[in-house]
Amino acid sequence: MEDKGKFWTTNPVGELPVQVGKEGPAAHPPTTVMSIFKKRVESTPDKTAFAVKRDGQWKEWSWKKYYDDVMKCAKAIISFGIGSTEGVNIIGFNSPEWFIADLAAIAAGAIIAPIYSTNQPEACLYIAEHSSGVVAFVENEQQLGKFLKIRDKLPKLKALVQWSGKVPEEKGVYSWDAFLELGKSIEDAELQKRIESHTPSKCATIIYTSGTTGPPKAVMLSHDNITWTANVVASFLKLTVEDITISYLPLSHIAAQMIDIHSSMAAGYSVYFAQPDALKGSLGQTLKEVRPTIFLGVPRVWEKMQEKMLEIGKSVTGMKRSIADWAKDVGLKTGYANSKKEGGPWGFFIANQLVFKNVKVALGFDRLRLAASAAAPISRETLEYFFSLNIPVYEIYGMSESTGPQTMGVPDAFKIASCGRTFPGAETKIDKPDKEGHGEICFRGRHIFMGYMRDTKATAETIDDEGWLHSGDIGMVDKDGFLYITGRIKELIITAGGENIPPVLIEDEIKKEIGKVISNIMVVGDRKKFLSAIVTLRTKPIADAKPTEYPFTEELIDDIGKIVGDESIKTVDEAIASDKVQKFITDGINKANSRATSNAQKVQKFVIVKRDFTIEGGELTPTMKLKRRIVVQQYQDNIENMYKGDE
Repeated sequence: MEDKGKFWTTNPVGELPVQVGKEGPAAHPPTTVMSIFKKRVESTPDKTAFAVKRDGQWKEWSWKKYYDDVMKCAKAIISFGIGSTEGVNIIGFNSPEWFIADLAAIAAGAIIAPIYSTNQPEACLYIAEHSSGVVAFVENEQQLGKFLKIRDKLPKLKALVQWSGKVPEEKGVYSWDAFLELGKSIEDAELQKRIESHTPSKCATIIYTSGTTGPPKAVMLSHDNITWTANVVASFLKLTVEDITISYLPLSHIAAQMIDIHSSMAAGYSVYFAQPDALKGSLGQTLKEVRPTIFLGVPRVWEKMQEKMLEIGKSVTGMKRSIADWAKDVGLKTGYANSKKEGGPWGFFIANQLVFKNVKVALGFDRLRLAASAAAPISRETLEYFFSLNIPVYEIYGMSESTGPQTMGVPDAFKIASCGRTFPGAETKIDKPDKEGHGEICFRGRHIFMGYMRDTKATAETIDDEGWLHSGDIGMVDKDGFLYITGRIKELIITAGGENIPPVLIEDEIKKEIGKVISNIMVVGDRKKFLSAIVTLRTKPIADAKPTEYPFTEELIDDIGKIVGDESIKTVDEAIASDKVQKFITDGINKANSRATSNAQKVQKFVIVKRDFTIEGGELTPTMKLKRRIVVQQYQDNIENMYKGDE
């Protein structure tokens, strides 16, 4: 098979004609990343593009300074003779240097291929080798160490640039400032020549998918994919130069790149960087300092906020507790009423004055006008919790292969637990729907990726002859055009009786019943007579855990013993041995089972395992998706024990 189809290519220097529509957003003139960047600088040169807190003080970059630094960095990259089929890698936490290196690589015409900061040396080797990496930007000595271990296996690698911490005296290793100095040897004309060679149909960025099976695939996104999507997102969400967001989600993922880097260029809003330990506790303080107007979180971030707030809420008693409970009831009813465009219950104004405003100030959300969740499914329980506090969280659904978004709920068009409607200028269809309207969700539009770099087979399987991207997700669209995700083709469990079971839906139902005690649950039962589940418990985090270490203690969070009726239970081992814990989980699963659509969809056994599912342990992807195959491998003995004598 050739490396090019009607709607795709696997060649990193190949070009695809832009599919410009006849009207509306689909008809926007194609452009390039650097054209958008230059236009932003000319429009608001002195406005703050981003800011980072260092040595206790916020340091700001104007759009003009941002652009100038990108040009310096791009020339330094060019000084190593990098070509259009060679790559630049970035690994580290979000920072000004991350943004600058990313856009500098695009300006230089190289393949920009970021790496998740949690990746180990072997995973870094795969991406650096696959992308033909010549220059790698690393955050600190720890990330540098990963590349030093694999440098001998990367003959094209010429420079390692460390942007923070003490830089060791190693051949080919540069500090940030020393690297920028190298750019002085390159004429401005050489850089401009490269920038002028950009076309909307050329590849601008590679996103390596955090796939749940096999090595990651390299998603090629064109200049038009990125700029068209960024402009549509900015317009659809009504983003302006007055908006502020916080950058903390992995920039190697398209969702963070789209909101933090590209949509900010399109709309001109300011980005403030969180601290590297954001997800271990410091994000809350950054939120209070920055007070963002837009905030994107993955489901686990929202769940952690919910858990913390519920814990704080336990200390509230008496009249204050009664007022809070009443206000939350009013808030939830108002949220549902707003989604149906109906009048809400009496008392919202009072509830807002007494409770909601104070909660938002405490969270740093007092200026928040748009909160969103992306990258994985979020539970109805969590959505309803924030709706009850008058903090509606709108779901974004999409893929790396769709340059991020495909559908989203917005303040004037949303339904709780729906992923919203299709973005303007894009198309959604349900392929081969069943009698209830459920089928594979397919996308089409100018945001659909070019193809998987050097992977013809996977690309041809993903994009069909009519240009539809097959997501692998199962869903349905209601009469009002709202999309609901109901399963995933590759995650279906096929029982011994031949029934197809969507495990995610069952897991969500069980979490509704026992989510206060368990952290994660995974349903198993492929080719078995019945379903079982692997369960992990909620435990206390290790505050100073290193990035590669398991981040939790064996000590349960404080209220589990009280919830199950035995406050003497303090550790995971005690919980596993406790009849009270076993009964609590059994009762919760039975309640969820009572709502199952068939006996085949009922969970009949479970096992509690000692360690939670984590990125560090390999059970979760960096975007918190469950690696089912890995979990099955790790707990094969536990699974076999649940089925002994029953097969």
